[in-house]
Order: sequence, then structure tokens, then C-alpha cells
Amino acid sequence: MSVPAAFAGVILIWSTTPLAIQWSSEGGGYLFGVTARMALGLLFCLLAIRFTGVSMPWHGRARLAYAAAGLGIYGSMSLVYWGAQYVPSGWIAVLFGLSPLVTSLFAALWLSEQSLGLVRIGGMLLGLAGLAMMFLKSGEQGGYTELGIAAVLLSAVVHAASAVWVRRLSVELPALAVTGGGLTLAVPLFILTWLLFDGSWPAVLPERARFSIVYLALFGSLLGFFWYFYLLREVEAARVNLVTLVTPVTALLLGHWFNGEVIDAGVWFGTALIVGGLLIHQWDQLLRRPATG
Repeated sequence: MSVPAAFAGVILIWSTTPLAIQWSSEGGGYLFGVTARMALGLLFCLLAIRFTGVSMPWHGRARLAYAAAGLGIYGSMSLVYWGAQYVPSGWIAVLFGLSPLVTSLFAALWLSEQSLGLVRIGGMLLGLAGLAMMFLKSGEQGGYTELGIAAVLLSAVVHAASAVWVRRLSVELPALAVTGGGLTLAVPLFILTWLLFDGSWPAVLPERARFSIVYLALFGSLLGFFWYFYLLREVEAARVNLVTLVTPVTALLLGHWFNGEVIDAGVWFGTALIVGGLLIHQWDQLLRRPATG
């Protein structure tokens, strides 16, 4: 598999995932939606491992990599599904646009992949200004929007920490094995959480919710995680999250077209600040390149 193809796949899936998350919670609640998605995703993943002949090592370093992936999946997905109840779907991708900024901090601390110069810090501050704008807009939404934003942001932090941890541990492991190992750990945690806090089987599950759960299980949990962990193995952890330069805009448009979500000037401005900060943060080396000629 080529790295550009994996990037394209992750962009497509991450653009559609926020809307599918909201739809999958209809009828059965968010805990049932995320648990059903991950359980089906694990089934698809184990079948793929069996039919492709990919080996799943279980030595100590592999188990640590699976734990890093599984805890990241459980923590980040639990938080984002809860937050999606109160935040427009397009906002989720915008807020996740901050994850590369957090990833770079963890990568600098744990992987020594890059230094944090003034330009990168400036990009972070610009991204934080965009976040402040989103919080200001949340006051106009009412309800628990602020808590929803906080949950999605915490999800991005957990996601970033897991990404760097997996990158550090799984360089020699097949991406499909990391996906399968991570889901094997995460699914029992999702089932236990659902049983403790809900445990009720939905009497009627809307067709849109059923389709979304299957879509997220096959594409979001299997192909999405597979391509993502593949990229983590091949590319620096902070570079992988460059896909978030694209997904905020595409997710906002999808939420507007298919879910009737309103996108006003303030939301676009906050999105532009976050994406602009990310551009500066990731490409500061290009900005520092001396002129020639």
C-alpha cells in the first residue's frame, strides 16, 4: 500500500465519521452505537487477519502496542461519542484539527521527532484562538454544548497520546495486527461500559442508524484504523495528523448538506484560525527556508 493512498482513505473516512457517529446513536443511544460499532469492527478485523494470513505477535512489546492502541480507541471514542450528543457533527472534525498540535508536544517529549520553535508555538497559539472562537459560538448553541466541546477536545488529547505511544512501540508490527490487538482490548471495555450505564437493547433501530453502525464498523473501525496505524508506522506521528487540514472543511459541509447544520461566519472564522495555526505549525520549515536566486 502506498502512503498517499492511505492518506486519501483516512481523509475520506475522517470526513464522514462525525456525521455517521451522530446517526449511529439514533434509537439506541450513544453507548449502544459505539459498542455495536466496535464489536462489529473487531469481527471484521479478525476475519481480515485470518484470510490475509497476517500474524499477530504476542511478545511483550506487541502487547504494549496493543494496549496503547486499545486504550486510545476506548478513551477517545467514548469521549467523542458522548460529546457528539451536544456538538454539531461538523464541529467535531474542526476540534479534532487541534490534535496534531497536541501530538507534536507528545512527540517532542517521547519520540524526539521535532523541536518546538517560536513558529510552531505561534501556530499553536493561533489554533487556540480558533478554539476560543468555537467556545464563544457554543454559548449561542445553549444546552451542554460547552461540555460537548470539552469532551471532544479531551478525546483529541487521548487520541494524540495514543498515536505517539503506538508510533513508539509498533514500528515492526503489521498495521492490521495493531488494529486487531487494539480492538481486542477495547471491545470488552465498551461492552462493560454499556452494561453498567445502559444495558438496554433498542426495541427499534432506525435504518439510518443501522447503516451508520455497519459503515463505521467496516470503514471507521477496520479500514480507518488500519490505514491510520499503517501511516503511524511509516510517517512521523505529527505528520499523520495533517489530514486534519482537510477534514474540518469537508465535515462541516457534509453536516450542512446532509444534517441541516448551520455554518455561520463565526464557525468558519474559528475553523480558519485552527487550520491556519496547523499550517504554520507543521510547515514552519518551509516558512524559514531562505530565498534563492
